[in-house]
Amino acid sequence: MFFEKLKNYNVLLASGSKRRHELLFQLGVKFKIINQDIDESFSNDLKSSEISDYLAKKKSSPLIKNLKKNDLLITCDTIVWHKNTALAKPKNRNEAFEMIKSLENSSHEVITSICISVVDFQVIVNQKTLVYFDSIDQNDLLYYTNTSDVLDRAGGYGIQDYIGHVSIKKIEGSYSNVLGFPTNLFVKTINSMNL
Repeated sequence: MFFEKLKNYNVLLASGSKRRHELLFQLGVKFKIINQDIDESFSNDLKSSEISDYLAKKKSSPLIKNLKKNDLLITCDTIVWHKNTALAKPKNRNEAFEMIKSLENSSHEVITSICISVVDFQVIVNQKTLVYFDSIDQNDLLYYTNTSDVLDRAGGYGIQDYIGHVSIKKIEGSYSNVLGFPTNLFVKTINSMNL
């Protein structure tokens, strides 16, 4: 059913995330990558999934007017929600170190929103996964923040990276969601849409 739904559409993914590219590719979806620079600021009044929903929609706004009849646009946003605060992408390696350190011995939510747009309508869905960090060895954290692409990740870490292997105790929910693209939710949403 999923393949039937998408076969007549040009799927456009407005994301530079290698993880999202890989996950969509693994689903067997043929897609074209659109690069764009978007101001990812948001109002302090927004909380939790309201933030990622808002940003996923915001990323679609400049592109919607150019959609053709058989185009399907995907925009996404992922945040780490910890102690009632959104952790975005760190500005530098020191900030990444402090961000990850703040997650030690506690749980946080990783929230990803997907905005799917066609000419006539738009659907926004989101998913939350609970991630539990163990204690984090200082040397492991220094090694990770100095050698990995920490500036490209919400909360400063990637679950698939070194720090995820050595410090994440367990997760409750979708693994692909923590990577930035909840595949099961995406498939269910496409299947439920009147395409």
